[in-house]
Amino acid sequence: MKRIAIALSLVIVIIKPLFAQSEAGAIFLLIAPGARAGGMGEAQVAVANDAYASYWNPAGLGFLEGQELAMMHVNWLPGLADDLYYEFLAFRKKYPTLGTVGGHLIFLNLGEQIRTSETGDELGTFTSYMTAMALSYSALISPTQSFGINSKISYQHLVEIGAGSEKGKGTSIDFGFDLGYLHKEWIFPNLTLGLNLSNLGPKVSFIDPDQADPQPTNLSLGLNYALVNGEFNKLNIVYDVDKLLVSSYPDMDWNGDGIIGGFDEYGNSSPGNDYNSDGDLEIAHTDPIYLALFTSWVNDWLLGGDIDYGFSGPGNGDGIIGGYNWVDADEDGKVDGSKWFDSDSNGIVDPGENEMVSTPGNPGDPGWGKYNEYGVMEVGNAKKRSVSNELDRLVHNIGMEYWYGKYFAIRSGFYYDKTGKISNPTFGIGLRFAGYGFDFGYTYGEQGHPLTNTMRFSLNMEF
Repeated sequence: MKRIAIALSLVIVIIKPLFAQSEAGAIFLLIAPGARAGGMGEAQVAVANDAYASYWNPAGLGFLEGQELAMMHVNWLPGLADDLYYEFLAFRKKYPTLGTVGGHLIFLNLGEQIRTSETGDELGTFTSYMTAMALSYSALISPTQSFGINSKISYQHLVEIGAGSEKGKGTSIDFGFDLGYLHKEWIFPNLTLGLNLSNLGPKVSFIDPDQADPQPTNLSLGLNYALVNGEFNKLNIVYDVDKLLVSSYPDMDWNGDGIIGGFDEYGNSSPGNDYNSDGDLEIAHTDPIYLALFTSWVNDWLLGGDIDYGFSGPGNGDGIIGGYNWVDADEDGKVDGSKWFDSDSNGIVDPGENEMVSTPGNPGDPGWGKYNEYGVMEVGNAKKRSVSNELDRLVHNIGMEYWYGKYFAIRSGFYYDKTGKISNPTFGIGLRFAGYGFDFGYTYGEQGHPLTNTMRFSLNMEF
């Protein structure tokens, strides 16, 4: 059988385009539930005034009275496959002397895949899915402020069993929790502030614990301003910004000796080992959660050293920083044929060919080349990073919701993730009558984008 990488690859293909910062595990926890949120650009952290608050910001439950059941169905990523779907179920109930309790269930079906042998022979099929359950509690700490907490457990079923040396199963059971805060009338009477820190917990691992990934710990800050707040007309403008609190590093030369690793964790010379002479880990790694809460704000521009790049990107280098240079012998700005390597012998130096000339000596010697064999600058590339690299990883959600009375709503929004190359407008409508609510959300985008034409349907029942 093929190894667990089959199912992992499927998950990456399905979900990674949606979350650029997918160095985390269990990223299905970041898929946004609720057709109402789907129509508002997924901006909900400072709204959180229905049962979906259990996911978006559990603190919002503290302001709600009575009890409510909510559910959502969506055919997930219709542009990729027709057997992927996402289900969400939430509940909340107010106890006058206790606060509000609630919770939610998530189920993501990844469809059916063909199991093959190492030689490509078909051995049947298997299914993959992911699910999570959360219990919520929220209470008021003042007439305008509340806090909330979720405890959750998640289960990922990628493949039943590995092969060869992989003796375990391709499944994972993990736990975590969320913390939320909501402040109404913050600074201005019509302004609400929301904060939600989600998916705090230990790393997610399958067969190999040494390859565990951190949970997708995410900080969301939201603002909700009631631009119009009349008896029959209400218009709210909402903005959320998300920051993934995961610190992930490619192979980096942290101490500036020009070589990745070569020492043990105590700083003793150990060829082939992963540490530098200072005992710092230089191969690709992630910080534990207690460090990532702080280092994730600066790891993409301030922390670390020169990156060891390969032809296809970080993590595929040769373990040596630099060693090649561009050469223009007569400084006329033209390629000198004798100085270049024409790998396909067609007489032309094509993009992607070994166009670099190796330089003699050792890393750090005078004249040592700044580039790798593919023409990517490695020596000094740490100095090229700036705070803009960190800002580019923020995800922005903008939404607008108009209510006519308590019965009909029109929504629109925009979801923007620069690193993930996502810029999707959204639209939606909502209906309320006799305690029942129906919401529809639609995501528009460029043809071929996985999220394009995604339609969400939600039902709410208050009783």
